[in-house]
Amino acid sequence: MTEIKSVIFDCDGVLVDSEIIGIKIEVELLHGAGCEISVEQLAERFSGMSWKDILLILEKERGLSLMDLLLDRTEAELDVRIPAEARAIDGVLAVLQELRYPRCVCSNTKLSRVEEVLTNVGLKEFFAPNIYSAKDLGEGRSKPKPDIFLFGAQQMGFDPSQTVVIEDSVHGVHAARAAGMQVIGFTGGSHTYRDHSENLLEGGARSTISDMRDLPAAIGAITSLHRG
Repeated sequence: MTEIKSVIFDCDGVLVDSEIIGIKIEVELLHGAGCEISVEQLAERFSGMSWKDILLILEKERGLSLMDLLLDRTEAELDVRIPAEARAIDGVLAVLQELRYPRCVCSNTKLSRVEEVLTNVGLKEFFAPNIYSAKDLGEGRSKPKPDIFLFGAQQMGFDPSQTVVIEDSVHGVHAARAAGMQVIGFTGGSHTYRDHSENLLEGGARSTISDMRDLPAAIGAITSLHRG
């Protein structure tokens, strides 16, 4: 097996505690449109998917017209509130300061918002210019498709098998595994739910951590396994 040589981070819910902000905004707007769903239901079922894909699924299931009503409105709300309200995940700054692997960010969120929030919490310098959005790849290429992870590995110059991904969502885990990468699941964000760790493991994560300070050891365990 190939040794791990690079690390790809998701952004929302992994580097910054922003996933819960977005979920609460989305639930509030869905309720206003007549679509009843709880914060936990949205987090467990849809976290890691693009908002457009979520709306398409809910439209089909609930028989409601949601896309025209909510797509642009939600994006505008997220653009204002997430950069203003999000904070760095506890312990992530110290980990990035000591982590010696080449790394990048691969997110479903549009690039301008990812860069703004990373700048605001003091993390952009640890990744720039290696920050990538699936939205820039074209329609239909967001997670759970593997495209953004394959693109990130290509830009970094590493084979997918040499890469480990840090993800908080089952859909993100599926995308990384489809890309041929190892995955460490992260459950330390405020949007975590009861079966979060189990779901990530069932989705294909090699291991899970709830404290970002445990990441170097988790990467080291995968590297040791590959050497063995």
